[in-house]
Amino acid sequence: MDRFHEMLMFEALSERPSLAAAARRLNVSGPTVVRAIARLETRLGVPLLQRSTRGVSLTESGVVFMADCSRILKEIEDAEASAKGLHVQAQGNLTVLLPLLFSRYVMTPLLANYMGFYPEVTIFAHYHDRFPNMNEEGLDVAVLVGNLPSSSLIARPVGYVRTIVCASPTYLEAHGVPAEPEDLKSHRLIGIQAYREKINWDFSRHGVPSTIKARSRVSCTTVQAAIDAAAYGAGLTRCLSYPAYDYLNGGRLRRVLQPFELPALPVHVVYREGRRASMRVRSFVDHIVEGLREHPAMLPDAH
Repeated sequence: MDRFHEMLMFEALSERPSLAAAARRLNVSGPTVVRAIARLETRLGVPLLQRSTRGVSLTESGVVFMADCSRILKEIEDAEASAKGLHVQAQGNLTVLLPLLFSRYVMTPLLANYMGFYPEVTIFAHYHDRFPNMNEEGLDVAVLVGNLPSSSLIARPVGYVRTIVCASPTYLEAHGVPAEPEDLKSHRLIGIQAYREKINWDFSRHGVPSTIKARSRVSCTTVQAAIDAAAYGAGLTRCLSYPAYDYLNGGRLRRVLQPFELPALPVHVVYREGRRASMRVRSFVDHIVEGLREHPAMLPDAH
């Protein structure tokens, strides 16, 4: 194995010091990575990794050598890209993670537009409402709703969503508008939990959290079903603002109890490589960041 491939094996540890993760990233066996690192350490005469029962970490020499490896490999990548013309055209496979309902209501038009602009990029879209381990799962880009855990990932903010309570104007005219959370106990409530008769809805009054527990009249297994039921006058439901945006904007739903809503949740576009990101990653991130920041459902207090 030449020095280039040994450096490539070592540099694969840059995002997360895990021999198994590095092997998966390079699509090679674990022993292949282990042997490559051992040859590097023997030739350089210094340990690059500290091994323990909890995994591996870079030594001081490993940190310095990692920076040099990353710089050299990036220069090689840029030289090849320039020769091939890849710096002007995005192409290849792109794996992204998107929140399920967020994708349906906000992301799908942006994906379609991106595919029109960049026909040489093939997108593999995964839909889950969770925070992923992007390195281990091989994800290039993720759209995440909520406060982000600490990580080395690059995160670009694009807007906010809120947890809202809403009902149809017809229902509110017939049953009255709740003035404070306690009033919900005398209303027909639509829960989003299967086979549960009670709801537990969180609110905030002057920064002090509180929870309302009450009996639901309807219990739905999906957010969409609850929103549809509310739009047809079945009662009040509580959901994130973006799946209800079109209903609110069209007047089919009306937002209530705004002074008692929880703080807005940030939305970020997250990716791994930063400046080292490929053209397909950079083009995708720039496209959806611009589109999401312009989307009215992402405004801090839309409706």
